[in-house]
Amino acid sequence: MPEPPRAACELSIDGNSLTLRGFEEVCRSRRKVTLAASARKGLHRSRDVVESHLRQGEAIYGITTGFGRLANVCIPAEQVEELQENLVRSHCAGVGPPLAEEAVRAVLLLRANCLAKGFSGVRLLLVERLLEFLNRGLHPVIPSKGSVGASGDLAPLAQVALALIGEGEMWVRGERRPCAEAHKAAGLNPLRLQAKEGLALVNGTQVSCGVGALSLIDSERLCTLADIASAMSVEALKGSEKPFDPRVQSVRPHPGQADAAGNMKRLLADSEIMESHRQCGRVQDSYALRCIPQVHGAVRDVLSFCRRTLEIEVNAATDNPLVFPDEGDVISSGNFHGEPVAFALDFLAIALTDLGNISERRIDRMVNPDLSDLPAFLVPEHGLNSGLMMVQVTAAALASENKVLSHPASTDNIPTSGSKEDHVSMSTHAALKSRQVVSNLEHILAIEILTACQALDVLKPLRPARAVQAVHAAVRRTISFMEQDRVVNHDIEAVRHLMLDGSLRVAAEEVCGALR
Repeated sequence: MPEPPRAACELSIDGNSLTLRGFEEVCRSRRKVTLAASARKGLHRSRDVVESHLRQGEAIYGITTGFGRLANVCIPAEQVEELQENLVRSHCAGVGPPLAEEAVRAVLLLRANCLAKGFSGVRLLLVERLLEFLNRGLHPVIPSKGSVGASGDLAPLAQVALALIGEGEMWVRGERRPCAEAHKAAGLNPLRLQAKEGLALVNGTQVSCGVGALSLIDSERLCTLADIASAMSVEALKGSEKPFDPRVQSVRPHPGQADAAGNMKRLLADSEIMESHRQCGRVQDSYALRCIPQVHGAVRDVLSFCRRTLEIEVNAATDNPLVFPDEGDVISSGNFHGEPVAFALDFLAIALTDLGNISERRIDRMVNPDLSDLPAFLVPEHGLNSGLMMVQVTAAALASENKVLSHPASTDNIPTSGSKEDHVSMSTHAALKSRQVVSNLEHILAIEILTACQALDVLKPLRPARAVQAVHAAVRRTISFMEQDRVVNHDIEAVRHLMLDGSLRVAAEEVCGALR
């Protein structure tokens, strides 16, 4: 997806006011991050509570006891620091390909923001070092697999903690290096974790939430691109604009439906093609055209739910135990459980899958001569040429893969930690598969736009709506009309690039105004 505009000023975090826009600027544009003065005060207060309980010799989970099934094992005061570092090392059990840089930055930012909220009992130094990693481009290598989203994203978050103590590996300017070397080159001394700090670093939903928030942001942009693609298909298939009448939406007032229909009305304004078939006698279009507002709108409403959930989660205290400075209490609880994130991201995948399903159906109608008046597979001399036959097959393959990926992760459960953690969320699975669903949808929509451009050329000299013309022209500046068979995967990627760098949306909005 396109990078957000680079912010001129630093982003100040306090654990309470991080927005998804600021989040994206840090993850993708490397906006610098600072810690608010109010957060510094809160960190000192919560740390004082931990120190007070330590002096009193109380048995507190994860501070003076073991972890999980070993919570009843008391740890002598002189071994408390060793306990924290043992925890970090033992929890670095993740496998699989490492998280992408933007996802690692998301994890660093969200973990710092969570600790900055002041309910974790860590030292100020710990948060400052996380922000230093962010601001200096020191990105821990985090294997993507190994979390069940229960007591937080334990295995992947442990890799961040491992980097803080100078162990493991880091990405530095694209080069994978031992953390000890990276620290030395940066003039940093590895930290020695104190009581509670190892546990505070690994307990939380920041991997699930960070990866999922990136998917959400990309999905919201894809909704508008889906409206643009479908408007092009409506024109190519000589569909009606009547289903997008605001009166239709007003009697079923789902917000997303109104937004999608409003986009379609603006995109299809002033169309010569539409006028050419206004009296054609066709009573109704197929659902893939007629029900665009209902399907695209329902997807939008799902994403609105996901946004509400993740906006709460990026500013949530998800540690265990939680430290409450006002009362001096330390409470073992379950805010680390990823269920809210898992539900949201499972629903996101389901919604995006159906957005791809309806797009694939429009692609098929354009290339299938049994379903339209267009030439077979949109190419001259079909038979000698196969034209766009196979792009529909690719769209079908991607749509079907998304159906598999839409199986909800959150319905699964495998008890862990000797059944102490007997119900887990699988939120990280939901987050990771959401990234693949987004990527597949990007390609399906790129195929729809590529196919619609070919169909619109076939309909010349009839002209589509001015906004559709503008998008068509933006594509044709890069990709020519297919006169005869050629390799088309490059064309698909070229359209996808135009989608993701914002070119196609800009082309449409310059004509029809801002789209939702």
